[in-house]
Amino acid sequence: MPDATATLDHRPAEASSPRFARPRPFAVLLLVTGIIGWVASAVLVAERLALFRDPEHVTSCDINPWVSCGKVMGSWQSELFGFPNPLIGIVAFAVIITTAMAVLAGAQLGRWYWIGLQVAVSLGTVFVIWLWSQALFSLYLLCLYCMVVWAAMIPLFLLLTIRNLVHGIIPAPAGLVRFTADWAWTLVALIYIAVAASVYLRFFPAFTSPL
Repeated sequence: MPDATATLDHRPAEASSPRFARPRPFAVLLLVTGIIGWVASAVLVAERLALFRDPEHVTSCDINPWVSCGKVMGSWQSELFGFPNPLIGIVAFAVIITTAMAVLAGAQLGRWYWIGLQVAVSLGTVFVIWLWSQALFSLYLLCLYCMVVWAAMIPLFLLLTIRNLVHGIIPAPAGLVRFTADWAWTLVALIYIAVAASVYLRFFPAFTSPL
């Protein structure tokens, strides 16, 4: 009987949640962003290993003087902690994929797990923001695979945060929860537009002048 009561209590909360914040849709979102981020990180690791073996190696995204993974990998920012940054992505996105598979399999993760995941993803987002700022305002270089990671982190962070607000993992006023839940995908789109605009404006001369 306690189990049945818990189930009945859970259904109204789930039914009133935005679709993306429900267990299976959210697990799919985690899986998609996790796979995209992991693949991009894996490609960056493979390219970095190729550069270790052959310093003259031309990476697959060395497109022009402004879009060059090879040049970015030659900077100190690409090894902030003493090892290639993409190794962090390999581990971190593997955790995201594992979480997605667990939820799809029917696991009900505890509040402590969602708090831990929120903290980890938030720290990862801060790191990505720092990398974005370095790419635009210090290195003046773009790395396509790095930008793929940025693209994966934006919905991952925003929608995880909103999901945790909706489910009470992060305490917040009801008005804020409703607003973020109603405007979740709009907020994701606005961040994408802002990042794209920052890249375009910063590299405007590169986009408009011949090589």
